[in-house]
Amino acid sequence: MDPSGIDPALRELRLGDYRPAPSLRLEAHEVPRARFPVVDAHNHLGRWPEPGRGWAAPDVPALLDLMDACNLRAVVNLDGLWGDELEANLDRYDRAHPGRFATFCHPDWSVLGDPGSGERLAAQLERAAEAGAKGLKVWKDLGLRLRDERGELLMPDDERLADLWEAAADLRLPVLIHVGDPVAFFGPLDATNERLEELLAHPDWWFGDRERFPAFERIIDALESLVARHHRTTFVGAHVGCYAEDLAWVSGMLEAYPNFHVDIAARIAELGRQPRAARRLFLEHPDRIVFGMDLTPDIAEYAIHFRYLETDDEHFAYSTEEVPPQGRWAISGLGLPDDELRNVYADNALRLIPRLAA
Repeated sequence: MDPSGIDPALRELRLGDYRPAPSLRLEAHEVPRARFPVVDAHNHLGRWPEPGRGWAAPDVPALLDLMDACNLRAVVNLDGLWGDELEANLDRYDRAHPGRFATFCHPDWSVLGDPGSGERLAAQLERAAEAGAKGLKVWKDLGLRLRDERGELLMPDDERLADLWEAAADLRLPVLIHVGDPVAFFGPLDATNERLEELLAHPDWWFGDRERFPAFERIIDALESLVARHHRTTFVGAHVGCYAEDLAWVSGMLEAYPNFHVDIAARIAELGRQPRAARRLFLEHPDRIVFGMDLTPDIAEYAIHFRYLETDDEHFAYSTEEVPPQGRWAISGLGLPDDELRNVYADNALRLIPRLAA
C-alpha cells in the first residue's frame, strides 16, 4: 500500500477490468411478460449470415413456449434469403406455425452487373412473395460493400434498383432496410471513440477508412433519397431509422415521409440514455415505431425491453452481459401510455406486414 492507503495496482487497473457497482437505490420493476401481445418485428431465426451456420433457433417448440411465456404473438424472421433457403425457412417457421412467424426474403445481389438486373431483382421478389415471403430485408452491405461491374460502391438510392423498390410496393411487401451502422463505427479508432471496446472486439465493424468506405453522412443521405423517390414503398428503417444518435433527424424523416417507419431493434442502449428525447419521439409518432430486439430470443433480454418501454425506472442495465456491449452506461425507461404501447408492441407491425395480420 502507498501512504494514501490505495492499492498501487488500482492505479494501473485496465478499463476492461473495471466493474463499477452503482450505489444508487432506485425503484425497480421486473417485467418478464409484456403487458400486451407483442410482434418482434426484427429478429433472426435462420442460418444466415455465417456459411454452414445451424439454425439460430434450434428448438422451435421451445421457442414457441418462450414466446407464449413472454406474450409474443409473432416473430419476424429476417433470414429468409432466397430460393431453397427461403423455402427451408418458410417450411420450418411460417408454414409449420401459421400466424406465429413472418419470414422476410433478401435480394440475391449476385445478379448485379447483369443486363436488366433491376428487373431480375423485381422478378426474384415476386417469386419470393408467391412462395410466402412477407417482406424484404435489405442489409448494410448495400452502401458499404456491394459494388457494380465497374467496381463502384452501390448506394441505396441507385436508380438501377428502382424496379426492386417499386415491385415491393406493388406486392405490398414492407422493406426493412439497414444501412450504415452506429455513427461511432465511422469515426476515428482512437481513445475518443465511445464504442472502442466493441470495435476492438469486432475490428471488422469499423468503417472509418475513407479509402474503403463512404462517410456515414453519405449513406444516410442515400437512405433519405431512396425513401423520398419511392413514396409508394413502405420502408422500415432498422435500428431507429439507422440513426439512433440523432432523434431530431429521425423525427424529421417521419414527418416528411409517410412511407417511412422505424424499429427499435438493438438500440435501447442509445434510446435509453436520452429518455426524454426518446419518449418525445414515441409520443409524437405513435403509429410509426415498431418493436424489435435483434437478439437471440431470451426471456431475460425481452424482460429488459419490456421494462424499458413499460416503466419509468431509472439507471438500469440494457443488457444481461456483465460488461454492456454497446457502451458503459445505464438506461432509463419510457413509461409509455397503454395506447402507445399497443401500437409499438404489435398494432403498427401488423398494419405494416399485412400478410402476417392475415
